[in-house]
Amino acid sequence: MGAVEPDYLPWILGAGLATGAGGLGLLVVSRPSDRLLDTLLGFTAGIMLAATAFSLLVPALELGTVAEVVAGLLVGAVLLALLDIVLPHVHARVTETGEATTVQARTRATLLLSALTLHNVPEGLAVGVAFAAGGVELGVPVAVAIAVQNVPEGFAAAAPLLTAGTPRRRAVGFAALTGLVEPPAALAALGAAALTTALLPFGLGFAAGAMLYVIVDELIPESHARGFEREASYALVAGFALMLVLDTALG
Repeated sequence: MGAVEPDYLPWILGAGLATGAGGLGLLVVSRPSDRLLDTLLGFTAGIMLAATAFSLLVPALELGTVAEVVAGLLVGAVLLALLDIVLPHVHARVTETGEATTVQARTRATLLLSALTLHNVPEGLAVGVAFAAGGVELGVPVAVAIAVQNVPEGFAAAAPLLTAGTPRRRAVGFAALTGLVEPPAALAALGAAALTTALLPFGLGFAAGAMLYVIVDELIPESHARGFEREASYALVAGFALMLVLDTALG
């Protein structure tokens, strides 16, 4: 299952390119409202949470032992936590207190893109490991989940760049670039899984742990950062329900 089948490539590439599709929304919306940003981030968190549970942890437990899956989960979460500490970045809050200079805003926007690029890596790994573990039946639902959540994520990623004075089209391009790390990460995970199928339960747990850390550390807190917590919570439930339906229909 570890080989890169031709059927896998469109899904792997599509998941990464979806971030740019979300950034295109800024060509239509001049300035996203705080309510919209909170709602989109909540929706994204719901989709990722469902994908973590149903598309990664459940198959992992079917393939291996609880110990293997928990070990992968913990290693994935700890690794993301360490990267969160070591690599300079900021989280996705758009509302600022006080007036920021253009230089400060540009620096913040650059660090935000670093954060989004960082957490796109485990998403790519999740897609690759899912295809390695279950072929199209498991890989497609995970790829679709990642693609769907990447659309609002790309929109939220590009929005702060406008505050920093970045031209609208260039902001869209930068948002798209953050998702381009996903296909190489997915292919790397596929290649590693090809070496030994014994690592698949650990690998699925690892991807789940990394994604769970992103959800808890970034998406949910950021969706509550602008005062629209209830809308974000409703959107999280809607995203979770959508992914449950997609996972059932596609899996």
